[in-house]
Amino acid sequence: MAATTYDVLIVGGGVSGTALLYELARYTDLKAIGLVEKYDKVAIVNSHGRNNSQTIHCGDIETNYTLEKARTTKRTAGMVINFGTKLPDEERDHIIYRYPKMVLGVGDKQCDFLRKRFDTFSELFPKMRLLERDDIAAQEPKVVEGRDPSEKILALGSTDEYTAVNYTTLSEAFVKYAEQDAAKKGMTCDLHLSTPVHGIEKEGDLFKVTTPNRGTLQARYVVVAAGGHSLLFAHQMGYGLDKSCLPMAGSFYFTPKVLNGKVYTIQNENLPFAAVHGDPDVLVDGKTRFGPTALMLPLLERYNSKTFTEFLRVFRFDSSVAKVFWDLLKVRDIRNYVFKNFLYEVPVLREKLFYQSIKSIVPSLRSEDVEFAKGFGGVRPQLIDKSAKKLVMGEAKIDPGTGIVFNMTPSPGGTSCLGNAEKDLYLAQQYLGFNIDKEAFERDLLMGEVELRGLDEAPQMSPEKSSHGENLDREQEKEKAGKSVGPGA
Repeated sequence: MAATTYDVLIVGGGVSGTALLYELARYTDLKAIGLVEKYDKVAIVNSHGRNNSQTIHCGDIETNYTLEKARTTKRTAGMVINFGTKLPDEERDHIIYRYPKMVLGVGDKQCDFLRKRFDTFSELFPKMRLLERDDIAAQEPKVVEGRDPSEKILALGSTDEYTAVNYTTLSEAFVKYAEQDAAKKGMTCDLHLSTPVHGIEKEGDLFKVTTPNRGTLQARYVVVAAGGHSLLFAHQMGYGLDKSCLPMAGSFYFTPKVLNGKVYTIQNENLPFAAVHGDPDVLVDGKTRFGPTALMLPLLERYNSKTFTEFLRVFRFDSSVAKVFWDLLKVRDIRNYVFKNFLYEVPVLREKLFYQSIKSIVPSLRSEDVEFAKGFGGVRPQLIDKSAKKLVMGEAKIDPGTGIVFNMTPSPGGTSCLGNAEKDLYLAQQYLGFNIDKEAFERDLLMGEVELRGLDEAPQMSPEKSSHGENLDREQEKEKAGKSVGPGA
């Protein structure tokens, strides 16, 4: 039975929304919480394994991450790993996975870059090793096989860490343990599946969330964690009108199994898009998955054409948006990249063209080995700041201070799910005034995987460090260094 009035109601059942549900149930003394999801299961849109790179991003092999950003990401990655490793083995092994990983440099310039990066990042990542040619061959034989012996290669990597995650099973675990913890406390914890939200409005001190099948749900505080739809709800309520949404779609390709683990490539500093990489696929045995590509798609959900009209409502095209596009396309590398990624979607041509992008990773691959991964690939709602006339790089949050928060979480939103939920936990506490069991939070999520927990680098957020107001712009300056557009989670 649904509660009459929820203390906190979450709109959106992806990995971010379910992570917040778990933290609210386990670490607070609230009386009633709920989550609304329009589909019949949680985490089956961008959080589904086929729609992202299934990666736990730590910041060690992501060469677009600054040292500061790596410290933050390492902490949030550690939270996901700590949650997973405290589960029973059988459950854990369907959520997080150990694979070797490396970032590969080819040629003098890239190899020199990696040596310098190792000097800077090795203290933060003590398990990271500098891998010479023979070390690379031992970890990933196919990366060296068939390569010109005179071609210089170098890598940074590690062999014994949790590096992959199934964000759907992770979300299901969040819900399972949220419901268990809530039941122990006598807390109401409602999960409303197959329940689309038609509108949100505030009447007095309460928010009214209108649904077609559950009637009107009431809440004292609302967190909208619904990808690009978060901005749509914000616009409907008059918030974030200076923001536009640019959905970036990513596709993937399969080859026979040629890699043992994750092999990343170095980010092109002129491109705000994720560099191509190869990964084991936790959903498909015996294959290596390469990608992502990046292409603007006028849909808020990759395989849902009904979201085209919703895209038009959040795109809000005007001269400011046009200026952002013009500035991007003025850069030659970006123009070439956009054209190439458009061709990656053309049947017959795409496999042969994409092969050219990955043969530097696995030289012995043949073009006929490359197969378009039909049905794989998601959409990330990249925001445009129309006032500043530029892309907003990384996660974005609109918090007007009225008891509702809107989250848009591009990559690495999956990795940061518990960290983002922590921020929302304290924002809700500041507004509602409930208690948080900080000791249990730290014990559960910040202790355990010592090499990843990052306690010294990133202190736990405290209520006095939270602030109201629309904080998108000030967060953007801190986040923009070291973030890329793309569908990797």
